[in-house]
Amino acid sequence: MFLITSLKKGFQAGLQTTWTLGKVIFPVTLIVSLLQHTPVLPWLIKLIQPVMGIFGLSGEAAIPLVLGNMLNLYAGIAAILTLDLSVKEVFILAVMLSFSHNLIIESTVAAKVGIKIWVILLVRIGLAVSSAIMINLLWKGGAETAQYGFIPKQAAAPEGYLEIGLSAVQKAGLGIVQLALIVIPLMIIIQYLKDKGFLTVFSRWIAPVTRMLGMKENTSMTMVAGLTIGLAYGAGVMIKAVEEDGVSYRDLTLAFIFLVSCHAVVEDTLIFVPLGIPVLPLLIIRIVTAVLLTMAVGAIWDRFEHTSRKEATYEN
Repeated sequence: MFLITSLKKGFQAGLQTTWTLGKVIFPVTLIVSLLQHTPVLPWLIKLIQPVMGIFGLSGEAAIPLVLGNMLNLYAGIAAILTLDLSVKEVFILAVMLSFSHNLIIESTVAAKVGIKIWVILLVRIGLAVSSAIMINLLWKGGAETAQYGFIPKQAAAPEGYLEIGLSAVQKAGLGIVQLALIVIPLMIIIQYLKDKGFLTVFSRWIAPVTRMLGMKENTSMTMVAGLTIGLAYGAGVMIKAVEEDGVSYRDLTLAFIFLVSCHAVVEDTLIFVPLGIPVLPLLIIRIVTAVLLTMAVGAIWDRFEHTSRKEATYEN
């Protein structure tokens, strides 16, 4: 009976979360998929090509950069595989896309959780730009041409308005199906663990890490969800955590600042392996950046709150 109750509650929570996120993911995926077949993306690529030199990149590197940010990492990587770039250029692109990819969907989903979109965009784009400039200035090697592990077969582009429209609807629909297949089982598992009291134990285990980053223990599920399955799919767990665990706006903001720097850390690192670049430095850069940035923002936030409280006391 206990198991059935947990399954039912978890399934209902999964459906509700899928509906909440699906209302964002479906239209955004549909619109972006349609934009691929308009002059919009080529215009964006042409617009940013002149500034590529600042990041140590050639003009054509704008193609994977725009595709990765407008669509997802896979689109960006597929574009990289079609270009003759140096190891340094590929590594810079990998770092930039690690921090800043799938901007439209992931930023909109973050807003559903309660974070302001401009905060997410500022952190992600800022990290991508600053990291690229630093790597370009500090790394003098990597001039040899990158040797890619494999080149995936490119699917034939749809032709005609009807085929393009159907393809866009199919992509958006598959996105919702994939979301449901991940979120619903995840919610069932989490509900069962919560009902059995395991999540309380788990929160205590990782409490030293969350405290080091300036957050309370109740942010543990938010952090784990984002680290393992990413912002878009992990947002479902985050929404429930905010509702049920009473995560404060401060802690939620700090958690998202950490996660935008370092989310889906295993998957988003391993998919760069075919590009023939060292992925360990990529992983280290993401983790170190996430830790230092989150601790710095938390310290500044606490200092600001302390000053505000002191001023309020003087006024009274």
